This record gives sequence, C-alpha cells and structure tokens, in this order.
Amino acid sequence: MKTKDWFTDWFNTPYYHILYKDRNDEEAQLFMKNITAFLNLPKTTHILDLPCGKGRHSVFLNSLGYKVTGGDLAENSIKTAQKFENDTLKFKVHDMRKPFKNTYNTVFNLFTSFGYFDEDKEDILILKNIKNGLKKDGVFVFDFLNAAFVKANLVAKETKVVDDITFYITREITDGFILKNISFYADGKNHSFTERVKYLDLDKMKAYFNEAGFAITNVFGDYNLTNFNIETSNRLILVAK
Repeated sequence: MKTKDWFTDWFNTPYYHILYKDRNDEEAQLFMKNITAFLNLPKTTHILDLPCGKGRHSVFLNSLGYKVTGGDLAENSIKTAQKFENDTLKFKVHDMRKPFKNTYNTVFNLFTSFGYFDEDKEDILILKNIKNGLKKDGVFVFDFLNAAFVKANLVAKETKVVDDITFYITREITDGFILKNISFYADGKNHSFTERVKYLDLDKMKAYFNEAGFAITNVFGDYNLTNFNIETSNRLILVAK
C-alpha cells in the first residue's frame, strides 16, 4: 500500500539509513565550510537545517561555532539526532509545510530535500514558510540536484548490497518526476519504496523562488561553489534573500 507522502514512510524506516549510510560526509562538510565562508556568517548566526535527517549537517555546522536548530518530519531521525544536542544545538520534529514560530538568520535546505509534492503550490508554500521564517536580511541556501544532469546521466538499473541487504534500484523520469524505485528483502519480508522528486530545473526554481518572494543572489553547480553549468554541474545550489 502506498501512502500519499512516500517520504513519511521511507525516511522513518531503518532501511533508508542503511542504504545511504555511506553518504560522503567529507563532501557534505566541505560544502558547509565553503558556503559559511562564502556567506561570511558571523558566529552569532542561528541556522535552521530543514529537513535535517539524523543531523549530520547540523552537528557539523554546530562544530563550526554556529547555533543550529534541525527540523525533520521523521521522528526516528530526530530521536537519533537529539543524542547530539547541546546548549547551541537543538532538534525537533517539524513538517516543512507548517510555518515557523521562530525566526532564523539562515535556513539551509540540503541534499535534494525538496520537490516531493504533486502540486506546485505545495512546494511554493514551503518556500514561503522559509521566507517568513527568515529574519530581515536572512539568507536561504538551497541544495538540489541538477535535473538536466540527472536526465543525461540516468542509471536505469543498479544493485547495491549494504549490511547483507540487496537493494534493487531502478530510476526513471515520468510525468515530471524523477523516480527511484527501491526494492529489497529484509527481516523476513519484501519491501518496496519509491522516492519521488519533482523534475525542477533552474528556470522552474527561479519561478518558484520569485513567487515566494526570494531574490536569488548566486547559482552554484557543486560543493566547491563553482558556477552552475547545466550540462556538467551535478548540483543546483541557490543562494537567496
């Protein structure tokens, strides 16, 4: 049975974290170092990391000296992240579709954590919530895939073995969504999940940001902050105010 919100189920399973456990922390940390230096963020900055998953970006940003709040819909992820809490690092369950009570100097939306919804207005609502959650002169950092690059380099079939679980992965682009179907056998039963991310290219994102009241100041194509190139960049990173 598929629920409407695939991410609510999948991100809350232990299997999601098993499949992605070899994610490159060095790369993520390089990005955090580069972007905070580029933005010249003072140490008094309060950063919202949304959604934060198990908190890997939040913990590292906090280690750089920033006050960080991590928010995520997946309760299991937040429970794990809360083990890292200190006076200047807090985690809470938060749905991006809900507005924020607090205001932040900077909001980070990292690692393709956007474009989950069928309706454009739902995605734009999230951006509006973020805009409203920023203090005056606050900065929004948005890290997404480069849709054109994904399309040109799509790996249709892949098999990955992690912790003795064999994950069968297929990818396709259908009806304006990039789909990643993941099936595997674990703990005595078959499992199947589909990650769905909207095919959002730079033009579409510009329109979204504009509608949410953001002005884009920079467009980068990778975690070294090189300029965006539609053919060669593996990321679409937007900085906006």
